[in-house]
Amino acid sequence: MDSLHEKYEELKKYLESLESVAVAFSGGVDSTFLLKAAHDVLGGNAVAVTARSCSFPKRELEEAKSFCASNCIGHIIVDSEELNIKGFSQNPVNRCYLCKTELFTKIRRVADERGLKEIVEGSNMDDNKDYRPGLLAIAELNVKSPLRHCNFTKEEIRALSKKLKLATWEKQSFACLSSRFPYGESITEEKLLQIDKAEQILLDAGFKQVRVRHHGNLARIEIGEEQYSKLLDRDIRYFIYERFKALGFVYIAVDIIGYRTGSMNEALN
Repeated sequence: MDSLHEKYEELKKYLESLESVAVAFSGGVDSTFLLKAAHDVLGGNAVAVTARSCSFPKRELEEAKSFCASNCIGHIIVDSEELNIKGFSQNPVNRCYLCKTELFTKIRRVADERGLKEIVEGSNMDDNKDYRPGLLAIAELNVKSPLRHCNFTKEEIRALSKKLKLATWEKQSFACLSSRFPYGESITEEKLLQIDKAEQILLDAGFKQVRVRHHGNLARIEIGEEQYSKLLDRDIRYFIYERFKALGFVYIAVDIIGYRTGSMNEALN
């Protein structure tokens, strides 16, 4: 933990050098850790900005609001509806680039209005291992990535979050619901709601790290391998089957590899 403590001190010094920041805040593991550090260092000169859209589950928005309220952190919610972005709903391979460009352009306006010098976001070193077109938008718009700047991995962020008593230290990793569709399959508000409800069913059933990938009338469930045995329970399987069928899925399948980030990017190879 000594080396992690040194890394955390390096992060705080870097944030202090930025003087004032708008923190892109989703309420997830990374952005919560980043916001905590920024608030500890900069106080009122660190403001959280959360985007509200149909690809961002209401439960995530409520958790983000609750965290800021309980920690007396300034919090601004902006509407950033991705489906209104030209070309986004066709789900091109640069979908994330389109979204991040729209999002950080809006956050830039907030920062300018509030007199905040920089925008910061929570990507970490593990994000460099996958296809992340959104990182190009981040670079183009001069958004700072303090966790990557200080070489933080996801595992390190979780370890320090636990030490800081952040409830998110063991929270499941989350990506916007638009990432659940194969590239080229159209994204609609109805499909996003279908996925949101399906993943909530799994969470309510006690599964921790989940993804429901949308393949037309087939739902492909990804869960952590450590919870595979839970699915062997007949009552749970039939509960999931019946609830998913009620949402409109015809077939329900379980991915034999299990949860992993960016599984839809595998088709790009």
